Amino acid sequence: MRVDTSLFIALLNPAIALVLSAAFVGLWFYLRQRHLALLAAGYGLSAVGFVLQSFPFPTGFGITRALAGATFSLAACLVGAAVVLRFGRSRSFPIIGVLAALGFTAQMWFMFVDADLTRRILSLNFAFGAICLLVAADLWPSRARSMAEYFLFGMAILTAMNFIVRPPVVMAIYGPISPENFYNSVYWRSAMLSHALFALLISLCVFAAAALDMVSGLRQVSQTDSLSGLLNRRGFDLAAQRLLGQCGTSKCPVTLVLADLDHFKSINDRYGHAVGDRVIAAFAEKLQAAASGARGVAGRIGGEEFAVLLPWADLAGARLLAEAVRVLFSTGDTEGFPHGLRVTASFGVAARTGDEQLDLLMRRADEALYKAKQNGRNSVRMSYERSVEVLPAASANR
Repeated sequence: MRVDTSLFIALLNPAIALVLSAAFVGLWFYLRQRHLALLAAGYGLSAVGFVLQSFPFPTGFGITRALAGATFSLAACLVGAAVVLRFGRSRSFPIIGVLAALGFTAQMWFMFVDADLTRRILSLNFAFGAICLLVAADLWPSRARSMAEYFLFGMAILTAMNFIVRPPVVMAIYGPISPENFYNSVYWRSAMLSHALFALLISLCVFAAAALDMVSGLRQVSQTDSLSGLLNRRGFDLAAQRLLGQCGTSKCPVTLVLADLDHFKSINDRYGHAVGDRVIAAFAEKLQAAASGARGVAGRIGGEEFAVLLPWADLAGARLLAEAVRVLFSTGDTEGFPHGLRVTASFGVAARTGDEQLDLLMRRADEALYKAKQNGRNSVRMSYERSVEVLPAASANR
């Protein structure tokens, strides 16, 4: 008994598109990212297009196919725009719209003016292929491509080849397509199956990217201090270990600056914790600005204690940075501070010696900070001592 698979193939793509659209709607409600809303709308429209293409309206074949072409063109715009928007690029949006409009216009021309089924098929497919190539060109220049971006780049290239290469190859092998035999042709079956496959693969890549976004967000939350916006102690330790490893490999100097707000407990006691929080946030803002300019890593490692690890900085350079932050914070007017409140900070600076690890470097910087506290606060002190790890070697060389 021969089973007719035409109905199954006709329903396959709209069913897949609707499921993907619903999945992206659910993901959008959770992440609230615009590209997910565009994907949901794009796949929803493509489902409508597949239904119109397979089940014409009683009003006529031409009107139904025109509506299908319009929905497919708009769906291609939305999906293409969503992929490039996911990675922060939107310069191609107008070009994507122009390509889709040109493809739709050509399709209408070869349907109602110069009726030619082959050219109608090729014009729309070539337009969609050009959109895919444009998306691939937008994905390629990224400076820091993620694995999901590599996969999406590959999918964009393969999808472009599916639109540009497959139709003429199938027609060359199996001959021209007649309107009467269109839904039973090899071209139609290959188009439906390939579109379903690539829709699933592209969606899986986008889902993987969304999963990476969620993991990255959770990691950032777990390693960030919510009040100051700096790394917390765990986040700072991890970032500092990585930076020390990089500096050790490249043999570049690295210096640690520890900072502690002076008399912070009395500020909380006198002005309340709201003002204390504002002091923390204001100091962190200035410290972060200085650290970013020096390509350093900044963190809040305690209640009123902060740390900055500076690559390519010696003791003199780190001291200049600490002095700049100290003077700027103690003498500048800060919004939100009560009238007459002047807050100062003390700093300890230590330069890395050899392969000194973070705990020893932290200990020496903390000793320098303690000296700054002992000597009246609101000052910067440096550790000129070498790490205890290199003392035996140094003694042996005497």
